[in-house]
Amino acid sequence: MPQPKSLLERLHQAFWLLFLVGSLGYAWYAFYAPSNDIAWNPDFEAASAASRAGQKPMLVFVTATWCSPCRIMKREVWADDEVKQWVEDRFFPVLLDADAPDAAPVLQRYGIQGTPCTLVINGEGEVLDYRFGAVSKPDFLAWTGRF
Repeated sequence: MPQPKSLLERLHQAFWLLFLVGSLGYAWYAFYAPSNDIAWNPDFEAASAASRAGQKPMLVFVTATWCSPCRIMKREVWADDEVKQWVEDRFFPVLLDADAPDAAPVLQRYGIQGTPCTLVINGEGEVLDYRFGAVSKPDFLAWTGRF
């Protein structure tokens, strides 16, 4: 007949079970990114032309599929309805995948070496301001409120 497990063995198992559940929860939180309804333009040059013609700056968000802070921003900032309206009213939004070959010239031109990076660029291609790293919704709205 098998021996009953000691209290220490049961606590050890419970600890590792809770650790596993917590790790899976964090992984889901870090990598889950809902879709958003911002009309992101993947073509930097087309957005630049629209920016010149429309007299609105571009909001360029540089991301990557492997970037955890990017996913958190997508979930907490870009998926928000207030942010969606804010961005579409004030900017021509551009989404650049840092791993895409066609993004390399833009990344090189602006010296972008990491993600996430959010830039405000005028129609002439001049960077008006930028933020490197994840930005919260309140910080994003305060930062972009001056453009």
